[in-house]
Amino acid sequence: MRHCFPTALALLAVLAMGACRWVLPERFAVNAPLLNMLFGGGIEAPDTATVPELFETPPGLNVGLYASGLANPRMLRPTPGGHLLVSLSRAGQIVLLEPDRDGDGLPDGRRVLLEELAGPNSLELHEGWLVIGVGDGVARVRFDPQTGETSGELESLVSGLPTGGNHWTRTARYGPDGHLYVTIGSSCNACIEDDPRRAAMLRYAADGSGEEIYATGLRNSVGFDWHPVTGALYATDNGRDLLGNDFPPCELNRVVHGGFYGWPFVNGDGIADPDLGAEPDPRIPEARPPEFGFRAHNAPLGITFVRNPAAPAWLRGAALVALHGSWNRTSKDGYKVVSLHWQADGSVVERDFLTGFLTGEEVIGRPVDVAEGPDGSLFVSDDYAGAIYRVTAGAASARGTAPTAATVLAARAPTAEPEALALGAALYEEFACAGCHETERAVEGVVPVPLKELGQRYSQASLAAFLERPTPPMPFFPMEDRERAALASHLLQTDR
Repeated sequence: MRHCFPTALALLAVLAMGACRWVLPERFAVNAPLLNMLFGGGIEAPDTATVPELFETPPGLNVGLYASGLANPRMLRPTPGGHLLVSLSRAGQIVLLEPDRDGDGLPDGRRVLLEELAGPNSLELHEGWLVIGVGDGVARVRFDPQTGETSGELESLVSGLPTGGNHWTRTARYGPDGHLYVTIGSSCNACIEDDPRRAAMLRYAADGSGEEIYATGLRNSVGFDWHPVTGALYATDNGRDLLGNDFPPCELNRVVHGGFYGWPFVNGDGIADPDLGAEPDPRIPEARPPEFGFRAHNAPLGITFVRNPAAPAWLRGAALVALHGSWNRTSKDGYKVVSLHWQADGSVVERDFLTGFLTGEEVIGRPVDVAEGPDGSLFVSDDYAGAIYRVTAGAASARGTAPTAATVLAARAPTAEPEALALGAALYEEFACAGCHETERAVEGVVPVPLKELGQRYSQASLAAFLERPTPPMPFFPMEDRERAALASHLLQTDR
């Protein structure tokens, strides 16, 4: 018999995370889309008519929904042929969106290019190869950037990188010097790593040989890019958690060979960490300050410099950064795309570029990456709504009569055939899910977690996809595709 039965300890942890926003000190606040944070779930994207009303861009630009229904899309890579490559890390897939040749603002099709990958994240095109950062290394496959077709077998370029821990994504990019650069996040919030390659940037020869540690003290640098004029390398970095609403800042670092950027001993501009800053480590005085400090817990991820010569003058040479959004704050912050502008005196100014993912405390999206297409279009991935947005030149977005986020969410009531709902109800009983999720039927010693407002976070397809690859403490259900779809429909129809 199959069971829906996480341990009581895991369920207590889930409940504690939801409650600590109100009952624990500020530094322990957990305030984020909880099911997204724990289980990778999300909501349906706004429809194409609603997007221009919900989101705001600077004057002279507009935003549209380019693709939706994607399972937690992460990093992006446009091709010279007009395709858009998207990594679906949780699904283990790389999806290719066909060019918008008919001019309707949507890709002309989509297909799974690669699958059964181990946590694919970054995507890079290099000398006829598609290069992919995966969980334990870097893989590549022959790829035609004009047709969007692969050939030959996927092969390993770099292997044996450390896995597990808090930060599991790997970002791999080729620099102007022809070398391969790879970032590996820390295994923890704040600790001293056993493997010196964690919380670091590595560099290799183009063929993946000659590993060296290029820079250290980078807690979780998911995104990096080179300035198109100066050639300087800049990387985003997520500051540590559990030190309060407004400390430490997340960072933009100018990364140099041999540089040490502070983690875990120093936060921001030379401020000793209260937990580890007293350690007598000789690197502490050498910690390099950030080039720019984002607000605490904003979680900057993807970064790209605008290179299109036809872009507005104020935007050319600026860096666009996706702020995934906070979780460790009593009030949410981030959840937007910003532009960074270098001033004559070397300082950096941050401006809003794409907003509307957060209204008050209501979240309808979490930006992950920003990429510039060959025609100057700017693409933004959103792993919460399963969407890709495209920003292009044109009239600015209008917001005067925009519906609220709550109105948009409420309009997404799922529908399903009676037969599917009946099968889903039967599976709910067969898996003994009530023992984990219903107060009156909870198993002794288990604190139930009610399944409420799932429709605000999942579509039927995305919830079924989650059931196929659940995140602990959610157990795995051995089901066929139709059974997962039926159970997802039943859960979405039932407010328990």
